[in-house]
Amino acid sequence: MKRYIKYLTLALLSVVSLGCIENDIPYPVVKLEILGVEAEGLTSPAKIDVANKSVTLEFEETTDIRNAVITDITVTEGATTSLELPMCVDLRIPLYVDLSMHYSWEWSIVGKQNIERYFRVEGQIGDSTIDSEHHIATALVPMDFDLTKVNITALKLGPKDITTYSTDPKTLTNFENTARYITVRYHNDISEDWTLRIIPTDVEVSFKSVDAWAKRIWLYAEGRSGAEFSFKYRKAGSEEWITVQNITVDGGSFSACVEGLDTLTDYEVIAYSNDSFTPIVKVTTEDVWALPNAGFEEWSVNDKGVICPYLPGAEPFWGTGNDGAAIASTTLTEATEDTRPGSTGEYAAALQSKKAAVMGLGKFAAGNIFLGEFGGLVGMDGLVNFGRPSTARPVALRGWIKYNCGAIDEYGKTPTARPDIQKGDMDEGQIMIAVGNWTAEEYGGSESCPVVVNTKNESTFLDPYGKNVIGSGVMILKESTNGWKEFTLPLEYATTSETPTHIIIVCTGSRFGDYFTGSTQSLLLVDDFELIY
Repeated sequence: MKRYIKYLTLALLSVVSLGCIENDIPYPVVKLEILGVEAEGLTSPAKIDVANKSVTLEFEETTDIRNAVITDITVTEGATTSLELPMCVDLRIPLYVDLSMHYSWEWSIVGKQNIERYFRVEGQIGDSTIDSEHHIATALVPMDFDLTKVNITALKLGPKDITTYSTDPKTLTNFENTARYITVRYHNDISEDWTLRIIPTDVEVSFKSVDAWAKRIWLYAEGRSGAEFSFKYRKAGSEEWITVQNITVDGGSFSACVEGLDTLTDYEVIAYSNDSFTPIVKVTTEDVWALPNAGFEEWSVNDKGVICPYLPGAEPFWGTGNDGAAIASTTLTEATEDTRPGSTGEYAAALQSKKAAVMGLGKFAAGNIFLGEFGGLVGMDGLVNFGRPSTARPVALRGWIKYNCGAIDEYGKTPTARPDIQKGDMDEGQIMIAVGNWTAEEYGGSESCPVVVNTKNESTFLDPYGKNVIGSGVMILKESTNGWKEFTLPLEYATTSETPTHIIIVCTGSRFGDYFTGSTQSLLLVDDFELIY
């Protein structure tokens, strides 16, 4: 500070003695970002890609994105934009936005819209193919199918509730030696000429996918609609086939999950429709993977006096906010001898929310523990690096919690997920698990810890159902548990065929801690976590 004052004084004296001189000192470079975008008819919050300086808006299928209405945009403090809001714009093509503050950065805003389309025929095989670009819908049927007596059971080729058809689909019954044509209209002025095709095939039943996990196999197949569907499986080398129960049927598609299997084992599966069978498909189940220090028994104090959830000299796996709180001589997360009933260990993890202050200035900090590491401070805001390498696909997280839920006594910003919550309302804790294929290049971290969250930038906050997430589960704690309580948190998967690269687990006694909002009375204890396969 003294050096800065000295140089500033010399600079002022130079100006006085020399008169007017050109100011060629460059402005400091601040990375300008779009932090949020609001528009009419969105299905979810804006998806912000900082690395590519782009924003994706996902619209309801009934929204006319040729005339999308952008109502608000939030940017880096001090920056201005080239937009005049509210504005109506065609988001079928990118909208380029200049962010300015001494210099300018160009961002893009693009619209995305998924319209559910389907074409279903009685007796068809599998799902129909919809080519929305060329406006062609195709259904496969058996070779002996009577093409002169087709029964279209369902047809949807445009947005729900606002689409009309030039012909009643039920009158289109003769597809012999020809396709049929229908005009689809919506948004008053959009007209599309669609071709409906029905093609005979000699394939009565076929696998769409066979996905082997650690202790289960997911089976997906297609057959003749209305037929008897099922699967059989066996260990490789066994003579006995086992019939799979609990088949899910959707028209000509059917699926099932075989559970309770052995890990690292070869299995054989077949699918059948009436008397037709697929060839045998061979798969190998995966190995299970256990969370390191899942009982929270390993603790140490580093050379800065910070309590860490790992042994001295060990490679960190779990992280906490203790590094950031240490600047205020505060510890948020530490070992406790208050363990869950029946525990064979000595410790659990205690997550205490507090207000961390230096010289009377500070912010609320949530007690937390997570897979990852603390990334550092930017002013009074924190950088947190989430995720650890893992290809595991667990179906649930099991563990024990003990929660004291306090009334909110610190209110920094309004949480996006709970804009109604106020000071004095009860705090909320959270356990979250997600597996996905996040990359360091896209999320700003490292291979061992790819996702960087900046507590000042809401666009970086974790979305357990967002991009790159394959499976996730969230448990919100809205009241005290009155002692230890066992929980099982299931994961919901967007797909069973994709293998994740990383896993994220976050536990906190105040889930709005990213907004510096919560209760200094909230205390969450966690013990004996386990991945269920």
